[in-house]
Amino acid sequence: MSAGNRVPTDGGPPLGQRPFAGLGAGILADTGNRIPDTGAQELAGKGQRADQKREDPNPPIRDPVTGIRNPQGRGRVDITRQTAGRGGKTVTVVSGFTGIGQTEKEQLAKRMQKACGAGGTVKEGRIEIQGDQREQVARVLAEAGFRPVLAGG
Repeated sequence: MSAGNRVPTDGGPPLGQRPFAGLGAGILADTGNRIPDTGAQELAGKGQRADQKREDPNPPIRDPVTGIRNPQGRGRVDITRQTAGRGGKTVTVVSGFTGIGQTEKEQLAKRMQKACGAGGTVKEGRIEIQGDQREQVARVLAEAGFRPVLAGG
Protein backbone atom coordinates (compact mmCIF):
# COMPACT_ATOMS: atom_id res chain seq x y z
CA MET A 1 0.00 0.00 0.00
CA SER A 2 1.48 3.36 -0.94
CA ALA A 3 1.77 6.25 1.49
CA GLY A 4 -0.74 8.35 -0.50
CA ASN A 5 -3.64 5.89 0.03
CA ARG A 6 -3.36 5.66 3.81
CA VAL A 7 -6.02 7.08 6.10
CA PRO A 8 -4.64 9.24 8.93
CA THR A 9 -5.26 7.80 12.40
CA ASP A 10 -4.18 10.77 14.48
CA GLY A 11 -7.75 12.10 14.78
CA GLY A 12 -7.29 15.02 12.41
CA PRO A 13 -8.06 18.64 13.21
CA PRO A 14 -10.43 19.43 16.13
CA LEU A 15 -14.10 19.82 15.31
CA GLY A 16 -14.55 23.16 17.03
CA GLN A 17 -17.66 24.39 18.78
CA ARG A 18 -20.25 23.65 16.08
CA PRO A 19 -19.48 20.44 14.22
CA PHE A 20 -22.70 20.56 12.14
CA ALA A 21 -22.57 24.25 11.25
CA GLY A 22 -21.53 23.39 7.70
CA LEU A 23 -24.78 21.55 7.01
CA GLY A 24 -26.96 24.63 7.27
CA ALA A 25 -30.73 24.77 7.50
CA GLY A 26 -31.13 24.98 3.71
CA ILE A 27 -30.51 21.26 3.26
CA LEU A 28 -33.47 20.26 5.40
CA ALA A 29 -35.71 22.94 3.93
CA ASP A 30 -35.11 21.66 0.39
CA THR A 31 -36.24 18.13 1.22
CA GLY A 32 -39.34 19.22 3.12
CA ASN A 33 -38.30 17.17 6.17
CA ARG A 34 -37.75 20.10 8.52
CA ILE A 35 -38.89 19.40 12.05
CA PRO A 36 -40.19 22.45 13.93
CA ASP A 37 -38.56 23.10 17.30
CA THR A 38 -41.68 23.99 19.26
CA GLY A 39 -40.42 22.55 22.56
CA ALA A 40 -37.72 25.20 23.08
CA GLN A 41 -40.06 28.03 22.11
CA GLU A 42 -42.80 26.68 24.35
CA LEU A 43 -40.47 26.48 27.34
CA ALA A 44 -39.01 29.90 26.68
CA GLY A 45 -42.52 31.37 26.68
CA LYS A 46 -43.21 29.94 30.14
CA GLY A 47 -40.24 31.62 31.79
CA GLN A 48 -38.00 28.56 31.64
CA ARG A 49 -34.75 28.20 29.81
CA ALA A 50 -34.87 26.14 26.65
CA ASP A 51 -32.29 23.66 27.95
CA GLN A 52 -34.20 22.94 31.18
CA LYS A 53 -35.92 19.60 31.48
CA ARG A 54 -39.71 19.64 31.33
CA GLU A 55 -41.50 17.82 34.10
CA ASP A 56 -43.64 14.94 32.91
CA PRO A 57 -47.34 15.65 33.64
CA ASN A 58 -47.98 11.89 33.99
CA PRO A 59 -45.07 10.51 36.02
CA PRO A 60 -44.54 6.74 35.75
CA ILE A 61 -46.34 4.71 38.38
CA ARG A 62 -44.15 2.61 40.67
CA ASP A 63 -45.13 -0.68 42.25
CA PRO A 64 -44.88 -0.05 46.02
CA VAL A 65 -43.34 -3.48 46.70
CA THR A 66 -41.00 -4.09 43.77
CA GLY A 67 -40.34 -0.45 42.84
CA ILE A 68 -40.79 -1.28 39.15
CA ARG A 69 -41.76 1.66 36.96
CA ASN A 70 -45.11 1.66 35.17
CA PRO A 71 -46.49 -1.68 36.34
CA GLN A 72 -49.86 -1.08 34.67
CA GLY A 73 -50.55 -2.98 31.45
CA ARG A 74 -47.54 -5.25 31.67
CA GLY A 75 -48.98 -8.01 29.50
CA ARG A 76 -50.55 -11.41 29.68
CA VAL A 77 -49.21 -14.24 31.84
CA ASP A 78 -50.49 -17.82 31.83
CA ILE A 79 -51.31 -19.65 35.05
CA THR A 80 -51.42 -23.45 34.72
CA ARG A 81 -51.75 -26.36 37.11
CA GLN A 82 -49.31 -29.24 36.59
CA THR A 83 -48.86 -32.65 38.18
CA ALA A 84 -46.78 -34.48 35.55
CA GLY A 85 -43.31 -35.52 36.66
CA ARG A 86 -43.84 -34.33 40.23
CA GLY A 87 -44.82 -37.53 41.99
CA GLY A 88 -48.53 -36.69 41.84
CA LYS A 89 -48.08 -33.36 43.63
CA THR A 90 -49.86 -30.33 42.17
CA VAL A 91 -47.87 -27.23 41.27
CA THR A 92 -49.15 -23.87 40.01
CA VAL A 93 -46.91 -22.59 37.21
CA VAL A 94 -46.86 -18.96 36.00
CA SER A 95 -45.25 -18.43 32.60
CA GLY A 96 -45.23 -16.01 29.68
CA PHE A 97 -43.49 -13.06 31.35
CA THR A 98 -42.17 -10.46 28.92
CA GLY A 99 -39.87 -7.60 29.76
CA ILE A 100 -39.04 -8.43 33.37
CA GLY A 101 -35.82 -9.76 34.82
CA GLN A 102 -34.94 -12.59 37.15
CA THR A 103 -34.90 -10.40 40.27
CA GLU A 104 -38.43 -9.12 39.69
CA LYS A 105 -39.65 -12.67 39.13
CA GLU A 106 -38.08 -13.66 42.44
CA GLN A 107 -39.81 -10.76 44.19
CA LEU A 108 -43.15 -11.72 42.63
CA ALA A 109 -42.60 -15.35 43.66
CA LYS A 110 -41.96 -14.23 47.23
CA ARG A 111 -45.19 -12.22 47.26
CA MET A 112 -47.10 -15.21 45.86
CA GLN A 113 -45.61 -17.59 48.44
CA LYS A 114 -46.58 -15.23 51.24
CA ALA A 115 -50.14 -14.78 49.91
CA CYS A 116 -50.62 -18.52 49.40
CA GLY A 117 -48.82 -19.74 52.51
CA ALA A 118 -46.88 -22.22 50.36
CA GLY A 119 -43.39 -22.74 49.01
CA GLY A 120 -42.23 -21.96 45.53
CA THR A 121 -39.33 -21.21 43.22
CA VAL A 122 -38.31 -19.56 39.97
CA LYS A 123 -37.09 -22.03 37.33
CA GLU A 124 -36.27 -21.39 33.66
CA GLY A 125 -38.11 -18.06 33.64
CA ARG A 126 -41.27 -19.51 35.22
CA ILE A 127 -42.61 -19.16 38.75
CA GLU A 128 -43.68 -22.40 40.43
CA ILE A 129 -45.85 -22.35 43.57
CA GLN A 130 -46.65 -25.54 45.49
CA GLY A 131 -50.28 -26.64 45.43
CA ASP A 132 -53.30 -25.51 43.43
CA GLN A 133 -53.08 -21.78 44.19
CA ARG A 134 -54.32 -20.33 40.89
CA GLU A 135 -56.82 -17.85 42.33
CA GLN A 136 -54.40 -16.37 44.88
CA VAL A 137 -51.60 -16.20 42.28
CA ALA A 138 -53.95 -14.47 39.81
CA ARG A 139 -54.83 -11.87 42.46
CA VAL A 140 -51.15 -11.10 43.19
CA LEU A 141 -50.36 -10.80 39.46
CA ALA A 142 -53.34 -8.50 38.87
CA GLU A 143 -52.16 -6.24 41.71
CA ALA A 144 -48.72 -6.11 40.05
CA GLY A 145 -50.30 -4.91 36.78
CA PHE A 146 -50.24 -8.15 34.78
CA ARG A 147 -53.21 -9.70 33.01
CA PRO A 148 -53.41 -13.25 34.43
CA VAL A 149 -55.09 -15.93 32.33
CA LEU A 150 -56.03 -19.31 33.80
CA ALA A 151 -54.82 -21.72 31.11
CA GLY A 152 -55.08 -25.49 30.89
CA GLY A 153 -56.84 -27.78 33.37
